[in-house]
Amino acid sequence: MAKPNAMVILNGLITSTNAVIESMRIGAFDVLRRESINFEIRQVAERALQAAEQMRVADRERTSSGSIVPPQPSDDLIIGRSPAMQDVYKLIGRVARADAPVLITGESGVGKEVVSNAIHKFSRRSKSEYVAINCAAIPSNLLESELFGHEKGAFTGAVSQRVGRFEQCDNGTLFLDEIGDMPLDVQSKLLRVLQSGEFSRVGGNQTMQSDVRILAATNKRLEEEVENGTFREDLFYRLNVVRIHIPPLRRRSEDIRLLAEHFLNRQTEKGKVRPMQFSKEAMELLESYTWPGNVRELENLIQRACVLATGNVLLPGDLPFDANHANEVPPALMKRAARRFLSAAKDSGKTPLELAIREMIAVATEDTGDAAEAAELIGLSKTEAKKYISAPTKKAAAAKK
Repeated sequence: MAKPNAMVILNGLITSTNAVIESMRIGAFDVLRRESINFEIRQVAERALQAAEQMRVADRERTSSGSIVPPQPSDDLIIGRSPAMQDVYKLIGRVARADAPVLITGESGVGKEVVSNAIHKFSRRSKSEYVAINCAAIPSNLLESELFGHEKGAFTGAVSQRVGRFEQCDNGTLFLDEIGDMPLDVQSKLLRVLQSGEFSRVGGNQTMQSDVRILAATNKRLEEEVENGTFREDLFYRLNVVRIHIPPLRRRSEDIRLLAEHFLNRQTEKGKVRPMQFSKEAMELLESYTWPGNVRELENLIQRACVLATGNVLLPGDLPFDANHANEVPPALMKRAARRFLSAAKDSGKTPLELAIREMIAVATEDTGDAAEAAELIGLSKTEAKKYISAPTKKAAAAKK
């Protein structure tokens, strides 16, 4: 017997991104990760029971509306199994059921357009047009025409009538990337469309109607842009009905391996490179890097590495990191170094700080050839340096000279 008020909780055996999204889209209450199922099941079950009771009280006569046929299986649109991304998948599944505007935020390169594409694919508009516009890439004097179209003779160079993106993707989805860079005059016309679904072509008097779902993305803090007067407050509230924040890659380092292998396999599948794999050391290096350019930087690095590699195994030397960030100390390496010094401190009787300073002096001495100069380089006075410069360090410096 069908139980329409049943709260469905899926266990940690589901690992596919699409399966998580589709499960939430068709009404699953939650999807538990395998790693935390023992800790979360009680709390989630209690919330599910409360929700079920509220549904029964609100609608006791509800009956099943029939089975929902899921879309054809395909490759996952988004790669990552970290807790942070699992939350994103669930939110995508929920917002895909509605038509409300969605504001997608996050640093440059985290994959905001990929998330937008996923929302469209799992929505009722999936068979209609999906159009992506980068508001920062189009000159401000042309953006209005790009979105709303123009009539012949509307401006210099308008030799014919042009259909805008709102007309093109009627009944579909329009993704406005970098919306924080949209000029104020265009913002006011976008607000009109969001409020009434109406717009006019540039140079035209006819009022047009369009049923378009708006998804917007930005790497800016729109609240600050509103305060600075560069973004309309009323438009911000219209767009910010639902917000999906994509965490930076450095905060979901457990996804780096999956992403790196995905990009490497994709290069192989396209026939661009021979079958390759990562060495253990190369993968450790990837997982310890801070990735200021996020997923886009990782993808570009893998592409370059595939071109530059001389063998079938990618080694640390094959990974062409951005020289501007190559000297940054990855948080993962800092944590490992701290653990090493804490462990060594227990055995030697010295403090972790003392051991760390001695190690830094030793490393700096290899470059300077002088222990005292090395100590000064890391910020110690000559008096302080004497405490940390050991006899072996002095001998090593003398030998280098």
